[in-house]
Amino acid sequence: MESKQKLGLIGRNISYSFSKKYFEDKFQKLMINTHSYEIFDLQQIDEVENLFSNPELLGFNVTIPYKEKIIGYLDNLSDEAQKIGAVNCVKIENGVKTGYNTDATGFEKTLLLHIRPHHKTAMILGNGGAAKAVKYVLDKHQIPNITVARSSQEFNFENIDSETVQNHKLIIQTTPVGTFPNTEDCLNFPFDGLSDQHLIIDLIYNPNYTKFILNAAEKGAKTANGYYMLEQQAEKAWEIWNNQKK
Repeated sequence: MESKQKLGLIGRNISYSFSKKYFEDKFQKLMINTHSYEIFDLQQIDEVENLFSNPELLGFNVTIPYKEKIIGYLDNLSDEAQKIGAVNCVKIENGVKTGYNTDATGFEKTLLLHIRPHHKTAMILGNGGAAKAVKYVLDKHQIPNITVARSSQEFNFENIDSETVQNHKLIIQTTPVGTFPNTEDCLNFPFDGLSDQHLIIDLIYNPNYTKFILNAAEKGAKTANGYYMLEQQAEKAWEIWNNQKK
C-alpha cells in the first residue's frame, strides 16, 4: 500500500480543530486517499523538529501560539509571510521548508465581502500573528488603522475610550479571548462607543457568536465571525501544498 502524504496543524492545546474536519471532508469529496490530516499538539515549538524528520510530511497549518515562533525553523518565507512576520502555512518540498501566510488572503476576502464606504478607519484588537496579517491587508487597502493591545502604551484595554471607538467604524477582534470552551470570556471594551455604522469582524469561529459579537450586535453594529476567513485560508493552503496557481 502506498504511504500517505501527511498534512496537519501545529499549535498548543488544540482541543478542537476546524482544519482537520475541513480537510478530511475535502479528501472525501475529491475522493483523495493519498493524504491524511492530523493534529500535532506541541507544548514547545522545538518539538516541531520531530515532525520535520518525517519524510511523508508535505506541510502543515500553524495556529496560536506558534505563527511567529515557527519562522526560525524554516528555510524560506513567501513575500507576504516576510512582510507580515507571521506564518500559518508551511510547505515542505525536497526537504526545503517554506512559510506562507494564508490568513492575509482569508481576511482580505472577508473584509471585501462586508466593508462599506463609511468604514474609513480601523481598530485592530490584539497584536499576535493574526493581527499582523490583518494590519498587512488594511495597509494594502490604504485603510488607516490603530492597534489596541495589552502591551501597548498608546492604545491598550485599560485606556481605550468610547470616543476612539466611535472614530473607528471598522473593528477587528484578533485575540483568542472568548474562544470555546471559554465562551463567557470577553475583552474589556467600551461597547457604548459602537453604533449601527460599525462593522465588527471577530476572527474567532468557535463559537459562532462570541460574547464580543453579541455585545456589539446589541449596539446595532454589523458583525461577522472568522468562519469564512478560515475556509478561504484553508483553500489557499491547499493550493500551496498542491502547487496550484490561481
